Amino acid sequence: MDDQHAEQRVCYRCVVGGRVQGVFFRASAREQAMRLGVTGYARNLPDGRVEVLVCGESAAVAQLRDWLRTGPTAAQVTGVACEPLDYHPHPGFVID
Repeated sequence: MDDQHAEQRVCYRCVVGGRVQGVFFRASAREQAMRLGVTGYARNLPDGRVEVLVCGESAAVAQLRDWLRTGPTAAQVTGVACEPLDYHPHPGFVID
């Protein structure tokens, strides 16, 4: 892999607030991630939010980050906060 290709790979940790637990948010995020070919995880946080780590090609990661703003039909997202992280590959997309 050349350096230019490596620079196109990114990771973001996003925390999604609102009505996002008990509405298949994590499973739907996994479906979207698999469709887009990105890796990472989605897990519930004790305060009712969902944490999503997404890594992959920058365009695909951006698409999943956009999807997080609405989520699945039953979700009511009130906010998404994302922070960039150093890229490191993950095996698939896991629901924790």
